[in-house]
Amino acid sequence: MNKVLSTGSLALAIFLFSMNLYAQEIPLPEHPRPDFQRDSWINLNGIWEFQFDSLDQGLDQEWFNRPIFSDEIIVPFPWGSKLSGLDNLANMAWYSRSLDIPEDWDGSRTFLVIGACDWLTTVWVDGELVGEHKGGYTPFEYDITEFTKPGSAHQLVLRVDDTPHPYKLEGKQGYGEAKGIWQTVYLEKRGSISISHIHFTPDIDNGLVRINAMLDQPAEEDLYINLSFPNQEIAGMISSPKISKKEQELEFEVLIPNQQLWDLDNPYLYDLKVQLHNNQTVFDEFSTYFGMRKISIIDLPGTGFPYVALNNRPIYLQLSLDQAYHPEGFYTYPSDEFMRDEIIRSKKIGLNGNRIHIKVEVPRKLYWADKLGLLIMADVPNFWGEPDEDARQEWEYAMREMIARDYNHPSIFSWVLFNETWGLFSGKGKDRAYLPETQDWVKDKFDEAKQLDQSRLIEDNSPCNYDHVETDLNTWHAYLPGYKWSEFLETVVDSTYAGSQWNFINGNKQGRVPMLNSECGNVWGYQGSTGDVDWSWDYHIMMNEFRKHPKIAGWLYTEHHDVINEWNGYYKFDRTEKFTGLEDFIPDMELRHLHSDVYLSTGSELCQSVRPDGLVKVPLFLSVMTDQVPPDHYILDYELSGRDMHGKFKHVFLKSEILESIPYFNGKVTPLSVRMPETPGLYNLTLRLRDENAYVYHLNFTSFLVEERQQNSPENANKISSIPFSPSSFTDASWSDGHWNILDGLKVNGAGTGYFSYDVEIPTALNLDELKKVTLVFEASAKKLHGKDRPKPTELGGDYMRGKGTFDPSRNPNSYPMTDIYKYPTLVKVKVNGKVVDLFYLEDDPADHRGVLSWYSQLRDGKLREAGSYGYLLKSNIPLELLRKSSNGKVNIRFEVDEAMPGGLAIYGKLFGRYPMDPTLLFE
Repeated sequence: MNKVLSTGSLALAIFLFSMNLYAQEIPLPEHPRPDFQRDSWINLNGIWEFQFDSLDQGLDQEWFNRPIFSDEIIVPFPWGSKLSGLDNLANMAWYSRSLDIPEDWDGSRTFLVIGACDWLTTVWVDGELVGEHKGGYTPFEYDITEFTKPGSAHQLVLRVDDTPHPYKLEGKQGYGEAKGIWQTVYLEKRGSISISHIHFTPDIDNGLVRINAMLDQPAEEDLYINLSFPNQEIAGMISSPKISKKEQELEFEVLIPNQQLWDLDNPYLYDLKVQLHNNQTVFDEFSTYFGMRKISIIDLPGTGFPYVALNNRPIYLQLSLDQAYHPEGFYTYPSDEFMRDEIIRSKKIGLNGNRIHIKVEVPRKLYWADKLGLLIMADVPNFWGEPDEDARQEWEYAMREMIARDYNHPSIFSWVLFNETWGLFSGKGKDRAYLPETQDWVKDKFDEAKQLDQSRLIEDNSPCNYDHVETDLNTWHAYLPGYKWSEFLETVVDSTYAGSQWNFINGNKQGRVPMLNSECGNVWGYQGSTGDVDWSWDYHIMMNEFRKHPKIAGWLYTEHHDVINEWNGYYKFDRTEKFTGLEDFIPDMELRHLHSDVYLSTGSELCQSVRPDGLVKVPLFLSVMTDQVPPDHYILDYELSGRDMHGKFKHVFLKSEILESIPYFNGKVTPLSVRMPETPGLYNLTLRLRDENAYVYHLNFTSFLVEERQQNSPENANKISSIPFSPSSFTDASWSDGHWNILDGLKVNGAGTGYFSYDVEIPTALNLDELKKVTLVFEASAKKLHGKDRPKPTELGGDYMRGKGTFDPSRNPNSYPMTDIYKYPTLVKVKVNGKVVDLFYLEDDPADHRGVLSWYSQLRDGKLREAGSYGYLLKSNIPLELLRKSSNGKVNIRFEVDEAMPGGLAIYGKLFGRYPMDPTLLFE
């Protein structure tokens, strides 16, 4: 038995609370369709009886007549997910629960609505077959009036067969399978005739909305539709033209006076009450909404570059790939608040849209995108087999139902029919090909989607193989290291023009449509993917380069949040924060400043080596994707500061320049002439673009490594102020979990407990009796033993796209997990000549943008070696008597970690980490 729940209400409340469901009586109690909500409904989520049927014996044994099931499940969470309460033990299972039909539903029809259930669902009421449905993503319903009696109790039984088939639409369910029910199930009261859908198509240019309504059956008498606006945008009741007897569809228009447009800053929604009646009886009544907004294509002002336009204004698309998974609910989110916060998370970092990736999204999450103002690209899920007739029918059904269900969401601006040609290839190995006949079918489906929805953009395929056939958006995917973006984007720009065959297949050609990226980042940019790394460095370069190429109408970063085998999300899989460290370069800087409408780019080199006192020309490219600019000019404040080779902070200068303010300007501006300091060190040039009132339009920065002219001369005692020693120069080391060098000793790691011991030679010319103070300065961090560094690492095998392989974020050879809220501390003793002189608590083993030198020293060979990792700047005063007791002209310095907190130790050198210094003895 796999029973994990009690049916008692107290146990249920405790369970739901432990699952962070706010101790609700039932999970997800809200109406699942704010865009189509009838008042008389009953939510059926909660505990259902459940039985796996691994032997497929339930039909033969007529379980639909005798549903005595031994397990329980929390609906609507898919079985196998933590929130369901059950492990995944079979591909086939049965659900059962009682139904109580209210007495006041007498005389009306009762409908059972299932938001989504994957895949083959059969329904019985009191042992009588109600119906069967194939498909896993869109709602289906049954009129169960003849099977039920108001005021009576009935038994509802569902059999769900989720056996794998090559033609089934699975998307990336390897990240968490949506087995069985995964969206809200509910009962709904309706009249003898009802509206199956009502679609609103806004026309802001003419100040009206076009309405298409479809009845669930032909009218038996003349009927009308009434519209009322609760918020009184239009007073009174609007009545439609007549729906004549035997007709089933109606189209009409409604003028919208003083229209309020839906946009990203003011996502205004028109709420409506809809009634179907015959002037005497109301047969159907529900609430819905629409937004007055327009999606079109126009040129970026002053250019011939096509852009997506929202309300006749070009919008520079800055999107994320939303894989739309939850670690405990898979396809299903734990609460409505969580879905709301998903949209807020995107807006918080300055994005203007998400691409819901190969999943038909939960309607309430789309509602929050509507309500809060976030654009959505919506993918149709893919199959993984060949495009045979079964696969085509399965896909076509999902596409039509998806557009029909989600038509009224103003946030959705495009439908993406296929992703990376998945499911469109025929054959295997060398014979695997996207055949011309399949291309023709995709063209037909593009045309069909255009007929179903002329108010949005349609994309045939979001390609990584340069194989569009016909599309409203000329998109492409690119996963690259930061240093490759400049050259690649130049190629893209040069190859994009009307009539070009670049990015198209079989002689098809580009039209005059927006060209933009629809997946990017470094997750797959390095050999075998990155694993979990600091993405902020390559991301910063990528943003700088995208903004230098205004012909590219936007980008889409992979990804919104981590999933089980891709860890380059803005957020972790549990949606906790990752930290970029940008605020340590410029106070108050956040990730959203790299998504500003106004952007000042310095190009690809985020850190470059320069000579002391050298004059450096810093290139500037100003990218303005808005007409909301200062009336006259910007003020550019630029400041140079940093740390020298001893870790001391130095402020060099703060200056200002005037930059002309022009709406939608994209071009080079006068470079900055920056004089470098004479003192070697790592310096940051920060840029603050503001107006006269100190309103900040953009923040950015770049770094410079001012190299040493020469080392200290030990022979000249008068010039000896410091003795640096490299991290790899230790004379002895022992660590319980091993120790190793990075990039020939630019950094050394010791894992577990142990020590690094250094015998540092004291020059004979240094008079120890004249010293007033000796300080040991070094950069160090904890050192977690990552999966890739273990003596016997787990195998990487498996198909990442299907959720196979390792789930260890640190297993990939390129990985070094990015700084997040989870800390990995260590306790380090500093011993000098055998005596403890200091004890340091190091709270973490971080890696983010602050590890400038770790990124600077990476080899450009498609591999990463602890990129972005860095430590803490530590200072320890050395008692003079210990130094004077040194024998053989050497002092022993030992860094030790013991069992008290065995978090390992990493020691950084002058070309790795955050600070431009080797461990150093400073003398006064």
